[in-house]
Amino acid sequence: MTAPAWLTERPIAHRGLHDAAHRFENTVSAAEAAIAAGFAIECDVQLSADGEAMVFHDHDLDRLTGAAGPVRERSAAELGRLGIGGSEDRIPTLTEFLDRIGDRTPLVVEIKSRFDGDERLARRTVEILTGRRGRHVVKSFDPAIIGLVRRIAPDLPRGIVGQSRYDAGDAAQLPPERLRAMTDLLHWDETRPDFVSWRHLDLPCAAAFLPRRLAGVPVMTWTIRSGEEACRALPHADQIVFEGFVPA
Repeated sequence: MTAPAWLTERPIAHRGLHDAAHRFENTVSAAEAAIAAGFAIECDVQLSADGEAMVFHDHDLDRLTGAAGPVRERSAAELGRLGIGGSEDRIPTLTEFLDRIGDRTPLVVEIKSRFDGDERLARRTVEILTGRRGRHVVKSFDPAIIGLVRRIAPDLPRGIVGQSRYDAGDAAQLPPERLRAMTDLLHWDETRPDFVSWRHLDLPCAAAFLPRRLAGVPVMTWTIRSGEEACRALPHADQIVFEGFVPA
């Protein structure tokens, strides 16, 4: 498997085309805005209590909804009733999100992970994506997730998300040897990613340079928030994942 050509054709709207005032991240409204502007979309999925893939970024509900607590402690039906940022948008399942998008634009699905070996979200995401037509790829920070995708759905394009250091979040608590495997792509034989998605603040770096130069693996870079950041990053990457501005 190789990365699809669309991955490098147009900038990718990070969690859709959203802003703090009118459209919120990972909503159908943000997806529709990205489609109208001609951009591909990146979204995130989290696991519900009953094993459904929900389009939502955070592990917890507090930042974007009027509710509190972990996403994974509520059913898909409960989550689907929660408004985002006081708007009319609700938390959609991945299936609902795909139904609304159709094949009008490509979709990059980031499978969130707590690095705890739980495979349920990855398996459910793969089940959904391989059961329908469309331009889809998956990615994750967690090499175990991407290794699993490689084994159970080798024809589904997959990417590894990374950065050169981890000093916050769930990954920061991992043992040094696991962190080094992530920062230096030492998991390559296990994951064999079709693309790499690397933090723009870390470019240039060997982990992004070597796959691109030696194996022709495309590199996307995140999260670009201005034209100036894009200009600095693009000599070292093939595509940007952006928010907060509209690329030319």
